[in-house]
Amino acid sequence: MFIKELELKDYRNYEKLQVSFENKVNVFLGENAQGKTNIMESIYVLAMAKSHRTSNDKELILWDREYAKIEGRIQKNNGSIPLELLISKKGKKAKFNHIEQKKLSQYVGNMNVVMFAPEDLSLVKGSPQVRRRFIDMEIGQISPVYLYDVGQLNKVIQQRNRYLKQMQLKQQKDQTMLDILTEQFIALAVKVIAKRFEFIELLQNWALPIHKGISRELEELKIRYKPSVEVSEDQDLSKMITIYENKYSQMKEKEIERGSTQFGPQRDDLLFYVNDREVQTYGSQGQQRTTALSIKLAEIELIYAEIGEYPILLLDDVLSELDDHRQSHLLNTIQDKVQTFVTTTSVDGINHETLKGATTFFVKNGTLEQVQ
Repeated sequence: MFIKELELKDYRNYEKLQVSFENKVNVFLGENAQGKTNIMESIYVLAMAKSHRTSNDKELILWDREYAKIEGRIQKNNGSIPLELLISKKGKKAKFNHIEQKKLSQYVGNMNVVMFAPEDLSLVKGSPQVRRRFIDMEIGQISPVYLYDVGQLNKVIQQRNRYLKQMQLKQQKDQTMLDILTEQFIALAVKVIAKRFEFIELLQNWALPIHKGISRELEELKIRYKPSVEVSEDQDLSKMITIYENKYSQMKEKEIERGSTQFGPQRDDLLFYVNDREVQTYGSQGQQRTTALSIKLAEIELIYAEIGEYPILLLDDVLSELDDHRQSHLLNTIQDKVQTFVTTTSVDGINHETLKGATTFFVKNGTLEQVQ
């Protein structure tokens, strides 16, 4: 798939923008703080209905305006489809093929993107929260049901935490209500974890050969899901439920004492091993970057395998962060296969055929001009 047209209204520093793209590499060139990343972000937001840079949607709206609008037309195997996302201070409205979607979980997945930005290097060395977000966003692109389940799980956790807080403060004493909320929590938790196990196995299968290629056959990458409750990928849902129920029995008093949920998918993590050594702790910066790059390239292939179309790749200021060898591996992988958007302050030093045939746009102060 590829995005043919993009239109922005009152988005970040763009009052109005209309631009067409070809199904190849498109480069946004310009100095920092001119709006290159804002365009890149708008493509991501159009696909995912949320930003990779902020959780505050108000930041996406141009100063003193009521709303921001992103429109796009994507080309898929089965035809050309318009998408629209309206972002206001009251919330978001999404349209797919001119039809408003009742839930954002039904909208996400119609357009698939893979974003690789400098902050994605923190996927390996950052907090568990970063890795959980990565898992949720990526599975959500290929499984709307998962996105819905995660949303429901988060709501139940919020309700449960409120009730536990009230019990901690002696404002509530009824343990039956806690048991009911826990039952709902466990039913959703095991569904989410089972899907995460499945996704990590697929990701591992794609990332292993890619990582070997980048490391010149010297390194072997393993990705492991680390649950906060002692469940494993070879267990069915009923077995996981039993383990979770036992965990609840052990943790109930501690949870009331602390006033919050102390176990579950919201506390799980992802671990990366290179040659059986944990990369987060023992890996060099080069190994951490190779791991992050391998995962991003694996994502592209995984999405293609699942939906039959390549996603759109967004490389936000990341080429300058990679050495020549990793740069070349990345650009060779995407060549003539994936519509790619690149932001950079300069293409000097990036000597690759892929960029020589690219369409280049010069970005200055919220305006876009195609370089002839």
